[in-house]
This record gives sequence, C-alpha cells and structure tokens, in this order.
Amino acid sequence: MRETLHDGAVVIRQAEQADLLDVYRLERSTFPQPWPFSAFESFVGERGFLVATPQDAPSVVGYVVSDTTPNYGRDIGHVKDLAIHPDARRQGLGRDLLRRALGALSAAGAALVKLEVRASNDAALSLYRSEGFEPLRRIPRYYEDGEDAYVMVLDLAEWSADAGGDADADDAASGIDPTPSQAAERPDVVADEDER
Repeated sequence: MRETLHDGAVVIRQAEQADLLDVYRLERSTFPQPWPFSAFESFVGERGFLVATPQDAPSVVGYVVSDTTPNYGRDIGHVKDLAIHPDARRQGLGRDLLRRALGALSAAGAALVKLEVRASNDAALSLYRSEGFEPLRRIPRYYEDGEDAYVMVLDLAEWSADAGGDADADDAASGIDPTPSQAAERPDVVADEDER
C-alpha cells in the first residue's frame, strides 16, 4: 500500500461491477476520446482490470485494463488503458498499477506483454523503459491526429527476475494505447499525465 490522497492508504484490487461508474467518469475526465462504458463492462472479471481506491473513500483514483491472448503456448499480455486521477498523480500509483497488472498477466500465463504509446510521450517512454519494456516498432500515423506510436514489449520472465524493474525511476506519466482492433473505438488512449 502507498500513502496518497488525504494521507490515507490506497488499495489496489480487481475491478468490480460497482466500480465501473467511477472508472468511466475518470476515463471521460482524462481522455478526449474515452472508451464507452460497455468496453469496461466487457473487462470485468479479467485479472488485469485493476482499480485503486483510498481506504477512507470508495471512489476510484486510478485503474489499469489489461488482458491476455493465447498465442501457441506463449500467451501475450496487453496493457490497454491506464489512468490516474489528477490528485493522485506523481505519487507512484501509475507504476504500482502497471506492476500489479504485469503480475496479473504473468499469473494468467502471459510470457510477453505489449502496449502502444505515443512517440512524443517521453515520460511514459521513460517509465516503460525503466520497467524493462523495449520498443519493437514504430507505427506511422497510428493516432487520429497523425502522431506515430511505438509498440513496446516486455519479457515477463526477465521482468520478474529483475524484481519488476527500477522502483526509483520517474513515473510522471504512462500513456497506453489500444490495440489496432480497438483503435476504431478509441484511436488515442493514453494515461496518467499524457497530453493528447
């Protein structure tokens, strides 16, 4: 647990149906092109859909959405969405949620994890590199506004051996973007403090 809002401890746990309205509100206040409510409903029950809530308040102050896809015995995890309430940023909560999601993906059998991030999001790129993600390729004009994206990948066995990366690295932002199949729904998903 980490000290945060109003000096209360934050609990990270699997998302429940009752959290969805708070998640959706945070999504809409964070992103100009938010996921629809139904997208979050479809992830309830996934190990990698996690929320952060202060112990002294029931509201969601952050969340991460991730899942796994079978891939011939080497399942692939995908971190799809991550957002932190403005009052809870720059306290390590984005990193905590990311690490918990990576742990959940590993437990679900993923060997490799991928995500997409804006090429200009230096803070997010720094966070992901500090956790062991490496750029795989650059996709030109991935976003609706024409900006490129990096696809980044992480070997979970290596990440686990390194105890989840460097805990002291800056986590100013963590921009995570959708799979190409979701891009039509949400062509520009980023998280924490990324400016779109």
